[in-house]
Amino acid sequence: QCTQAGEPASQRNGRCSLDTKTVEDFRWRLKYFFMNPCEKYRARGRKPWKLMIQILKIAITTIQLVSFGLSNEMMVTFKDENLMTFRNLFLKGYKDHRHGSLSLYTKRDVNEHIHYIINRYTNLQNLTVGNLAYELINGDYTPLTLCQVFYRNSTIDPENDTFDIDPHIDKDCISIHPMQSLSNNTLATHPNFSLDFRRLLSVNIYLTLKTINLQTVRHHELPDCYDFHIVIIFDNRAHSGKIKVDIENDVRIYECSDWNVEAGKNDYLLLSFDSVVILACFASLILCIRSVIHGIQLQFVSITTEILLASDRMEFVNGWYMLIIVSDIMTITGSVLKIGIQTKFLTNYDVCSILLGTATMLVWVGVIRYLSFFKKYNILILTLRAALPNVFRFCVCAAMIYLGYCFCGWIVLGPYHDKFRTLAKVTECLFSLLNGDDMFSTFLRMRDKTYMVWLFSRLYLYSFISIFIYMVLSLFIALINDTYETIKHHQKDKEPVSQLQAFIAECIDQPESGRYQITDESTCCMFSRGCFG
Repeated sequence: QCTQAGEPASQRNGRCSLDTKTVEDFRWRLKYFFMNPCEKYRARGRKPWKLMIQILKIAITTIQLVSFGLSNEMMVTFKDENLMTFRNLFLKGYKDHRHGSLSLYTKRDVNEHIHYIINRYTNLQNLTVGNLAYELINGDYTPLTLCQVFYRNSTIDPENDTFDIDPHIDKDCISIHPMQSLSNNTLATHPNFSLDFRRLLSVNIYLTLKTINLQTVRHHELPDCYDFHIVIIFDNRAHSGKIKVDIENDVRIYECSDWNVEAGKNDYLLLSFDSVVILACFASLILCIRSVIHGIQLQFVSITTEILLASDRMEFVNGWYMLIIVSDIMTITGSVLKIGIQTKFLTNYDVCSILLGTATMLVWVGVIRYLSFFKKYNILILTLRAALPNVFRFCVCAAMIYLGYCFCGWIVLGPYHDKFRTLAKVTECLFSLLNGDDMFSTFLRMRDKTYMVWLFSRLYLYSFISIFIYMVLSLFIALINDTYETIKHHQKDKEPVSQLQAFIAECIDQPESGRYQITDESTCCMFSRGCFG
């Protein structure tokens, strides 16, 4: 590369020596870039700010997550307990039906349950032990709304195997105010409301109740006001003679209009702490982005000089920094939502939980980068990184077999087995079998089926377990083990595993040698095309 036709020897020797010096400078810069924080401190005296901020982030984000989790737990518990209260208040004979929903089988039972719900609602203040109240809008209480959903016209005669049905759906509703009481025949005599069970799809009862979650006061938090929009559903869509009854609950959480709580300074402390978390994550974000940009600049130099292979250039883009950047963005966004929830401007508990939970997980995972600077920990991390591409390709191939079993089990065993009734349940059931869980009960539930289905289920389950547990999982473990042995062999023999590491290994200068004190002029020269001839 140094020889050019017609070039004087003196100029050729000068340019070659300049190229050699530039390559050595570049090698020093690479070695410094891939040093751990302690080595960088010994080389240039720069404090490991990113390391210190990551340690700080682990502490403050975990504290923030625990604080939000306890508050979120109280909210979820309050909602669940109120839903259980509504079921016991409004569903006649409800006894915590854990093994199935409440079901009705006679017209009399349906009518009695509807009247029971209405009477319980109109006398709610005399029944409940909680702080439930009716919704008041413009001085009027919100009424209970009773609606029936039915086919527009139908003539059904199972005796003669004939039917005439209009599939269009109509909805008929009546309103009942809280202070109104009903006799047992009020609905039957209502001119616009009578139940035709042959056409009936469902009966829906809509009601709204309000309450205040006072348990947060004990934790020095401002109580929230709740609107419970309740729907009691009598589901007759199957027309099988079984009407399933259940309650759905939609909750709206908001700040109470008039409140007075003593010793409410804890909210300001939480807001201040959340602000500290945002500032720490923002500082971490800036430092990591700067490091990523520096790595991209070094990658550009390697491309310009053609010193390294294309496969090694991706090592300049540090995946750990990208992980921390994503974590910081999610933590900042989640903290902003958390502040909005604490100040009652927002109620996105689920979104905030996902952001803060995922961000905290990534913060803890990101600390593995600093453990990788220790040799005994580094071999595990190198194994995971090296095995990931092969593992991904292996999982894609295994997924084809897995999906084939999912579709086959769903269509064949679905009508006969609860665990195969839907495609989602099939995937969950097979994944449980893959991990050796719940095998016997899965086999047991197919005993009383037809012989052909029973025989197919045995062949299906035995083949799936044999293929995935004895073959697929064994190959999966062997794939990772082979990568581990390869990395271990390279580290034992101190052989570089890539051209980049071999190029850096030629630099024998220690961090304390002072050779890494590169000036700004030489740094600028490294990125100018003239430095490389």
